[in-house]
Amino acid sequence: MSRSSKAVVSFIVGAAVGVAVGYFLNSDKKDELVEKLKDQSAKLKEKWRKRNEQFEDALENELA
Repeated sequence: MSRSSKAVVSFIVGAAVGVAVGYFLNSDKKDELVEKLKDQSAKLKEKWRKRNEQFEDALENELA
């Protein structure tokens, strides 16, 4: 793909994502969508926190 065609494809994909987000945020399901996003972000934070603890423990054991 040439550089200009990549830019066009990126623009189209970005516009489509923007339209989808705008549609959901203006729909009746906005609150439901926001709540799901909050739940998912909390789950990801917890998952990363646990992995960080595991990594730190493994690193401490290697260095000890």
